[in-house]
Amino acid sequence: MIDIHSHILPGIDDGAKDLNESLALLKIAQSDGITHMVATPHIHIGRFNNSLSLLQSNIENLKKEANAAGINIKLAVAAEVRLDIELMSLIMNNKLPFIGKINNTNYLLLELPHSHVPQGVDQFIKWLFKNNIKPIIPHPERNRDIQANPYYIERLKQLGCEFQLTASSIQGEWGEQAQIISTNMLKKGWVSYVASDAHSVKRRPPILSKAKQTVRDLIGPAEAHALFVANPVKLTEALFSD
Repeated sequence: MIDIHSHILPGIDDGAKDLNESLALLKIAQSDGITHMVATPHIHIGRFNNSLSLLQSNIENLKKEANAAGINIKLAVAAEVRLDIELMSLIMNNKLPFIGKINNTNYLLLELPHSHVPQGVDQFIKWLFKNNIKPIIPHPERNRDIQANPYYIERLKQLGCEFQLTASSIQGEWGEQAQIISTNMLKKGWVSYVASDAHSVKRRPPILSKAKQTVRDLIGPAEAHALFVANPVKLTEALFSD
């Protein structure tokens, strides 16, 4: 399995606190059958002002430490980028890490605020597409506006967005409403990826196998393989070929 969304870089956001926790998370992932992980630390202007160069140096260090610890997971880096008008200048200056590239289109893991779907999101997404960037919306099932009015998902889909569910949401660990939305999206075929969004050993570990089995039982083995393996492989091929 390939985990395209995780906060495993040490001390850089609200994920792994230090190198020891980073390595512990990688060991959990390896035991769960995860073979590749994309570290996607937050780029949240004004809160987590992580730069592309910082992320690249941090992932190289983690690769070395993981190798020394006998961990065989392949690692790459991108970012979970919080929606903000200031992203436009970062994009135009090539200062944002994309999570993948398919058919010459760049893919951006674009996070909405947890509380709401901001006004103007339609225009921003249209601007991204004009600049050859396709957004993947992580954990839409956990957004409070979407929970109150799932029509927002339909609108984002109409705009051309893809969606990534959190594995633990499928298991009901984010509440009944998040689980219902996840199940409905899976049944409708609106999900492209499932990832752990791992933050810590205790609070949110990188475990995908339980959700994969649930998805397999819900919509079938071929579909489960697509969401946990085939689609992530295609998305991140360029990241892991470097």
